This record gives sequence, structure tokens and C-alpha cells, in this order.
Amino acid sequence: MEDDMVEVPRFFICPISLQIMKDPVTAVTGITYDRDSIEHWLSTAEVAQCPVTKQSLTKDSDLTPNHTLRRLIQAWCVTNASYGVDRIPTPKPVVTKSHVMKLLRSLKSPEFYLISLNALHLIASENQKNRQCLIESGTTGAMISFITKLCKETSTRKVVGLGQALSILHLTWQNVPEKKKSAEFKQDHDQFIDSLLWVLASDNMIEDDVVVEVQTRAISVLGMVMEISSTSVLERLKFEFFKQTVNVIRKRTSPQAVKAALRMLIDVCPWGRNRMKIVEAGAVFELVELELNGLEKNVSELVFGLLAQLCSCADGRAQLLKHACGIAMVAKRMFRVSPGTDDRAVHILLLIGRFSATDEVVAELLRVGAVSKLCMVLQVDYAPYIKKKAREILRLHSNVWNNSPCMPIYIQTK
Repeated sequence: MEDDMVEVPRFFICPISLQIMKDPVTAVTGITYDRDSIEHWLSTAEVAQCPVTKQSLTKDSDLTPNHTLRRLIQAWCVTNASYGVDRIPTPKPVVTKSHVMKLLRSLKSPEFYLISLNALHLIASENQKNRQCLIESGTTGAMISFITKLCKETSTRKVVGLGQALSILHLTWQNVPEKKKSAEFKQDHDQFIDSLLWVLASDNMIEDDVVVEVQTRAISVLGMVMEISSTSVLERLKFEFFKQTVNVIRKRTSPQAVKAALRMLIDVCPWGRNRMKIVEAGAVFELVELELNGLEKNVSELVFGLLAQLCSCADGRAQLLKHACGIAMVAKRMFRVSPGTDDRAVHILLLIGRFSATDEVVAELLRVGAVSKLCMVLQVDYAPYIKKKAREILRLHSNVWNNSPCMPIYIQTK
């Protein structure tokens, strides 16, 4: 706008932003502000008060839309368009709890639930304030119940609306207070987990054009559920849980889904017999295959983090050794990803060197370059505990490897 050619009426200006108001609202003190400015002021101020009158206000103080002033501003903008004044669009109606509750009630109607889902998803996608209104209206719990019911009642027809419901839940869940998250699952916890596993397993029951998107959201939501699950729930997870999670890695559903699956398996691995169940589901083989395809740094760190935990049991090490490229992959990725990955790789090799070192395995460690990589660990600026692990492996089998040119003399002589 060319300020030198047109004068803006002062009552069009917000007292906070000093800009033309786009959505003028009047506080209970009688002063009009731009909605975004006054809402931000009230939400961030230590003491909520009217910026002009200094009278006390509540953080959720009622703000009345000033439609007359908005129309005057819009008319003035149109009149002065030739001077470069931009037209101000009519603001969207403010989302209210009553409106959200009406949409949630419509989810029970087979004729209107898709319309309601689309409306709720649009509301959740717009801004943080809308998501907070959805949470306060009980949308999180409603989505959990809706998803559970939708999956349970499906027989032969394809499921419609799962993508929107999962997305709404994902968007709102991040803003639910930590203390209230567990309360959302008091009744439907196990059933909801089963519903998400059904989504991961039912490619043919989801609309073809959204199956990847829906399953990616499902594994992400499943990970969020695991984060707040009690110890008793984590210790009695069914084998189906691990089967479908590993299947996400096997199918390479999407990069985001693979990351979510890896993080979740790492989180649940220490509880009960989960480590054995993950191994039984074929995770070690899939992790090696995944890493052989070349991955981003953060994904490789997750792979090695999980692999290090799985190799702490005999069956996990057996699966790694059974894969033709298992040891070679671990050795190859050393010094190519990050120090954290090298730490876990050395730990994996130490577990193999201590508990699974047959003559064939010891020979393979030398042949694929694992021994030379361990020697390199001793020469670089790594933490003492990592070097201690590498030194232990080299000493354990120095009688076999002592002819290798990479072996340090002080290890050969001890």
C-alpha cells in the first residue's frame, strides 16, 4: 500500500499490531482489536489485561466480532484499491464447542459421518486454537471409539473414512495434556490396538488410492499409544502386534511408516518377552535387508539401535549369522553413518565374539573386514568404553587373527 497517497482511518488500526484489522473483535472492556493480535496477547501475557485500559481480562475472555467495523474496512479497501490497498477477505467463522459436538454426534449417522469427518479434519488442520477446541469437546476419545467401531463392523466392503479419522486423532493427540492421555483409553485400549493392527494387515479392505497414507497414519498412532501404555500392557503385547509392525518394515510401506515402526519396536523391546517375539517375527532379517538398500543417517541409527538389542539373545544372533550378508553389513556400515551407529555395531560384534564365535564366524569376521574396522576403532578419537569393547573382541580371537596385518602388536603379544 502506498502510504503517502492514502490515509488510513485510525479506528481501522489495531492498538496492538498497529496494522489494519482483518478480523476486528471487541473485548468486554469495549476496545476493538484484531483477533489474532488480542488472542496472542492474552495467551502469552503473564497477567491477562486489556492492553489499552489495563483492566483485567481472562485468558479465554469473550471476544465479540465487530461486523460493522469489518464491513467498513472492507469497503474502504475496495474504494482505495487503485492506491495499492489489498482487499481483506471475510474471516472464517470461529470454531465453537457446540459446532464440534454437533459434528461428533453426526459420526453415528451412516449418511453423514463422512461429511462430519471431512469438516473435523479441516478444522483440525487449520490452527492450534481449533485443535484445542476439538480436544476440549472430546474429539480425541470420539475418534478412538469411531475407529474401533468402524474396523469392528467391517466385513466385506472397503472401509471409507479411516484416513481422516486417523489424521484427526494424530493432529489432536499431540496437544492432549500428558495426564489426560491415558484416560482416553480406559475402555477401548486393547480393542483400539487390535483395530490399528487390523488396518496394517488389511490392504484389500482400504481404498486403493489411500492405503499407504492410512497405514502410515495407523503405525504412527500405534506408536503414540505405546508411549503412554502401562507396563502391564507392554508386557502382554500379542505376537500379532510384532508381526504387523515388522510387516511394515518388510513392505516398506513408506519412509515415515518405517521410521515409526523402528522407533516403536525399540521402545517396547525391553518389556517382557517382547525381544523374543520381535525376533520370531523375522525382524533381524528385515533389518539387514533394509540397511543393505542404503538409508538416511537417522534411519540407520534406528536400525542398529534395534539390532543391538535383538542380538543380546541367542536367537537374534542366530538370525543375523544366518543372513548371508549379516556380519558383512555390520562391518560395512561402520565409519559410514555416525559414532552412535559405530558404538552399536561394535556392541553387536562383541556379542557375536563372546557367545556365537564358531570357527566359521571367526573366519568370516576377518574375511568381511570386521577385524580391520575394529582395529580402526582403536586408532580414532572414540570414547574409552567403545575402544574397550573393540579391544576385547580382538583379544578373544587374537590366536586366529594374529597373522592379519591390521592386528596391533600389543594385542598379539598379550
